[in-house]
Amino acid sequence: MDGIKITLITVCYNAESTISACIQSVINQRYGNLQYIIIDGASTDKTVEIIRQFEGHFHTLISEPDKGIYDAMNKGIAMATGEVIGMLNADDIFAADNILSTVNECFNSDLDILYGDLNVVNKQGKVIRKWRSAPYQKGIMNWGWMPPHPTFYCRRKLFEKLGNYRLDYGTAADYELMLRFMHGNMHKTERTPLIMVIMNAGGASNNSYFSRIKALMNDMRAMRENGIRFPWLTVLLKPLRKIHQYL
Repeated sequence: MDGIKITLITVCYNAESTISACIQSVINQRYGNLQYIIIDGASTDKTVEIIRQFEGHFHTLISEPDKGIYDAMNKGIAMATGEVIGMLNADDIFAADNILSTVNECFNSDLDILYGDLNVVNKQGKVIRKWRSAPYQKGIMNWGWMPPHPTFYCRRKLFEKLGNYRLDYGTAADYELMLRFMHGNMHKTERTPLIMVIMNAGGASNNSYFSRIKALMNDMRAMRENGIRFPWLTVLLKPLRKIHQYL
């Protein structure tokens, strides 16, 4: 089979309204060398029933209680056999049918990390946020920059070398992992100027003022532990950098 093997992981819990579109967007990909893993957190709605309708289009389905989204991601990573690993959440879909083929083309080199752009849509399907990432430069994360995690792909060896998602960071676990993998490490990183994912608005880190404050505190801790130069400045710049995405 041509191309590098990519492991794609979808985690879900009570996602009966979105999981079908998510899986269909994976099926629509024009790329064959794929290991598709779905990790369900013991959903109590029809999520698993819907997933089973796509039998033959995924390689592994696990449905059992977990400790949250990042625990589920770690379960998927533990089963990954692909050279490159990426995530597609149950609320998200690929923006086009050439996303995984583009990932393959980019990693046919000494590349370690790839990311792209995404659109966020509301319940009516209207784009309410356009996340257009800047090209990666060493030290850019000191200034509050981060790539959109749903577009983040990296070689499996980085998880083996640097570890998986840390559950003690709560909803900031994806930010902490990207800091750990990208900031201060000599890993070749590139951006593809491609809208890779369409993401539904919402999220655990934004559903209350308390959760937002907690996420910011976890961001601060991640910055300190991963060598960000001025954490207090960076934690202020991080949300400010997002303003233009809504204009």
